[in-house]
Amino acid sequence: MTSKQRAYLKSLASGLDPIFQIGKSSLTPEVTQAIAESFHTRELIKIAVLKNCVDDPNEIADMVAERTRSQVVQVIGKKIILYKPDKKKPKIVLP
Repeated sequence: MTSKQRAYLKSLASGLDPIFQIGKSSLTPEVTQAIAESFHTRELIKIAVLKNCVDDPNEIADMVAERTRSQVVQVIGKKIILYKPDKKKPKIVLP
């Protein structure tokens, strides 16, 4: 992913609200599965890491991206933005 494409995805994600929260129990298989399933309807996902989670958001982002075969767009503080294009009908066209 180029820096221009990453910047475009960041601008799209700025208006999104987090649809998942990772808390005290960190990244469970159930949360990972739910994130993977949400990529069926969305291509861009924002995840919030709560204050009571002791794991590093960067490590969580890498693990989720690896397990869901998505790409980490950005990690800012406790917010993670992931992107996974739809193989059949992509909704987001990257520049």
